[in-house]
Amino acid sequence: MDKEQKLENLHKKWIQECECDLKKVATQAVPGFGSATAQIMFIGEAPGKKEDELGRPFVGAAGKFLDEMLSTINLKRDDIYITNIVKYRPPNNRDPLPEEKSACRQWLLDELKIISPALIIFLGRHAMNNFFPDLQISNAHGKLLIKPFKGMSTKYFLPLYHPAAALYDGSMREILILDFKKIPKILKEIEKRES
Repeated sequence: MDKEQKLENLHKKWIQECECDLKKVATQAVPGFGSATAQIMFIGEAPGKKEDELGRPFVGAAGKFLDEMLSTINLKRDDIYITNIVKYRPPNNRDPLPEEKSACRQWLLDELKIISPALIIFLGRHAMNNFFPDLQISNAHGKLLIKPFKGMSTKYFLPLYHPAAALYDGSMREILILDFKKIPKILKEIEKRES
């Protein structure tokens, strides 16, 4: 069974079994999407209104901005895998609660196991704090973090500001674009370390 098929089966399984309370208020689950053999996996926090309607991650304004940034480093949506720590939309786009993150955590870890990317990029503090609870995004953004986690093959992480935040704050937009441009160099560095 190839990785695509494994992911499809995984999403079917978790759509049935996930016990997240947001299931009751969301339109549908928004599983991760993209290349099952991606070198880079982006993790955001939770689906928004557009994502909830379409069942795909990062399809609203923040997703369009993400696509623009990907093109600046010669990548397309098809080259990456993108998901969220929570797979259902919180009401009124509020922050996901700890119990909601916890209910969706195994689903995320299972996605990670199948894809086994070289680099995980956190989009925003919620995604980063899911793995690095003590870090602040204002200090960690744009810096490569290296930490092995039990049961995970990936040990390279890059926190970035969330594209949605950059849409509302011009100065953050510039920072995010600069941080984004570091990605190809960071991938080369990882390749060197791993060869």
